[in-house]
Amino acid sequence: MTEWKVICKVDDIPVLGARRVQRAKGVEVAVFRNAEDKVFALLDQCPHKRGPLSQGLVFGETVVCPLHNWHIGLVDGCAHAPDEGCTTRFAVRVDNGDVALDVNELNTLAIDDAAH
Repeated sequence: MTEWKVICKVDDIPVLGARRVQRAKGVEVAVFRNAEDKVFALLDQCPHKRGPLSQGLVFGETVVCPLHNWHIGLVDGCAHAPDEGCTTRFAVRVDNGDVALDVNELNTLAIDDAAH
């Protein structure tokens, strides 16, 4: 059974922006909100040069990396062609305005993928 950790309210995430979630170990998680109030969560680093995706521009279901303009899908964490590569995606749940992440994923996914 999945254990969910409430990390914020939807309204705490800027529209077309992100909020960073610190973890006990590993790179932070970026939680994004688009114009339709859909919420997504990705490891806060681009698969290209590890740019901070949380500082990128959000449009539709895409975030643009602030370093080299790579377009990363918020649904799957993968770069749009012609670029290649993916960043880790985290499960996210919104319930009554509360945004929650899977505790097991926070504790295990991409822990060894430290920023360089």
